[in-house]
Amino acid sequence: MARNKKTAPPEAHKSAADYYRLNLKAVDDLVTADESNSPRVSEAELRKYRSGPKLKLSDTVKALLIKAWFAGATCFFFLWGLGTMLTHWLDQLVVLGLALGAVTDLLTNNLYRFYAKIPGANDRWMMFPQKAFYTLPLNIVYAYVLLFLVVTTYNVVNAAILGMGLAQGGTPLGVGPILFGVFTAAWDTLLIQIKRTAQNVLADARRSAKGD
Repeated sequence: MARNKKTAPPEAHKSAADYYRLNLKAVDDLVTADESNSPRVSEAELRKYRSGPKLKLSDTVKALLIKAWFAGATCFFFLWGLGTMLTHWLDQLVVLGLALGAVTDLLTNNLYRFYAKIPGANDRWMMFPQKAFYTLPLNIVYAYVLLFLVVTTYNVVNAAILGMGLAQGGTPLGVGPILFGVFTAAWDTLLIQIKRTAQNVLADARRSAKGD
C-alpha cells in the first residue's frame, strides 16, 4: 500500500517564492548601487565603521605635520648630508632651495592629492595646487622665498637670545631639521592663507562690479 505523499500548502510555495524574489532584488540593488541611487550617510556614521587607530587627527594637523616633516627631511638630507661637501653657506642655500622646491612639487603636494577625501579637498594647503609641468619651477622659486623667511626667523631669534643675555656670542640656535621644518611649515601656511584671502577679496570685488 503506497504511502500518502504530504504536499506543502500553497502558502508555503508562495512564501518561498517571495523569499527568493526579495533576495534577488537585494543582490541587484547591491550590484547597481552608486552615488546617484544610494542614501546619504553622514560622516559621523561612516566613522563608526572605519578601521584604524582611535586617535583621530584633524585635517589641519595632518597637513601641517606633512609640511613640517618633508621640510625637515629636506634639511636633514641636503643641508646636513651635504654640509661637509658644500662649505660655503650660499652654495648650501642654493642646493637646499632646489631640493625643497622639488620635494614640495613631487612629494608633498602629490601626497596631499593622494589622501584627499574628494578631489581638490587639499588644494588649500598648496601654494600652486595645479598639477602641471610649470609648477616645478614655480615651487623652486617659492622655496627660495621660504628660505629667506626661515633664515630671517633664525637671525631674529638668535639676535633676541643674545640681546636678552641668554647666550654669550656665537650662534645660540643652530639650524636643525625639526625647527627648520616647523618654521618652513609656519611661513608656508601663512603665505598660502594670505594668497587665498587676496583671491577671495578680488573675487568679491569682481562680483560686486558685475552686480553694479
